Amino acid sequence: MIREFSASDILFIASAARWTLILSAIAFLGGAIGGRGIALARTSGGTLLRRVAAGFIQIFQGTPLLMQLFLVYFGLAVVGLPINPLLAAAVALTFHASAYLGEIWRGAIEAVPSGQTEASMALSLSYTDRMRHVVLPQAMRLAVAPTVGFLVQLIKGTSLASIIGFTELTRAGQIINNATFKPFLVFGTVAALYFILCWPLSLLARRLEARMRRAVTR
Repeated sequence: MIREFSASDILFIASAARWTLILSAIAFLGGAIGGRGIALARTSGGTLLRRVAAGFIQIFQGTPLLMQLFLVYFGLAVVGLPINPLLAAAVALTFHASAYLGEIWRGAIEAVPSGQTEASMALSLSYTDRMRHVVLPQAMRLAVAPTVGFLVQLIKGTSLASIIGFTELTRAGQIINNATFKPFLVFGTVAALYFILCWPLSLLARRLEARMRRAVTR
């Protein structure tokens, strides 16, 4: 039976936003750990490490995120390892974030002037010390803006988790729309909440990019 769209429905949708944020946080933190390893492997001297990291990036950047969610959620169930939607979404999004953050941070590492590395090698610093004390601190400053920009995309990407039954913001909207059949009101509310979550981060990313450009031109 179709009913009216009410304030309680808005509260239900808004409360689901916390699961969007939780999933985003898990995927971003997991992706940061994986992405760091990928970036270091991509810039290391080991040919095998570079090839493995490059292959990982090509797989997860070259396939749709939706397909990755399906493979984790349904694929594990097929082999007798059923998994709940939150864990499946977290695993798929973590691999997705690892690939993209790894490539972002690889670019930032390689953007550090080569003279910095050459100077640290002249001081007989080991690879670990060069990365820890010379290269990574500079690369982190370069990577902040694109990293924040990717976080915005990751938050929006969590909406695909609704396909496997995880009740985040988009899934909550689908549930309410099925009960009220008010798609404009329901998904307008969902879109407004995504905007509230993402717009401040988009502004921050643009501000950081502008600050970095000013620092470079000085």
